[in-house]
Amino acid sequence: MCYNRNTKDLTTHEAYMSEAMAEAEAAYRDGDVPVGAVAVREGRIIARGHNCKEAQGDPTAHAEMITLRKAAEALGGWRLADVTLYCTMEPCPMCAGAMVLARLPHLVYAVDDPKAGAAGSVLDLLRSPRLNHQVRVTAGVLSDEAKELLELFFRGLRESRV
Repeated sequence: MCYNRNTKDLTTHEAYMSEAMAEAEAAYRDGDVPVGAVAVREGRIIARGHNCKEAQGDPTAHAEMITLRKAAEALGGWRLADVTLYCTMEPCPMCAGAMVLARLPHLVYAVDDPKAGAAGSVLDLLRSPRLNHQVRVTAGVLSDEAKELLELFFRGLRESRV
């Protein structure tokens, strides 16, 4: 399975999200929940990552956390003030908290997480007026593709348990 990576006919958000989908596919191949992310600054991808919780045995090895760390390393500092993060799934509270602390200005994600989403579906940490920073959120970019990959992954898990 490979999503259309020919970005000629896509919007900018869709083009970057297709790169995040490629990362989600890598997580899928590795047997991890298929979530991928890319960090973009000034029109260039500066970092990418995918879920590696199973491979690394690390509960913090979420696509977003890995990508935020790599972006900070690429920029030489923790403030990601001019970076947009593209992620195939709505972030959990840990990842949303990291985005706020990194001063990320914009998150673009594909599909809601109705069980642990912290960008509006369960909680809204990213736009909480009680925190010292808010993140602008754009949701639903390539949602059908991300949902299809997640459903395929979880269907496979259920079938393997039978």
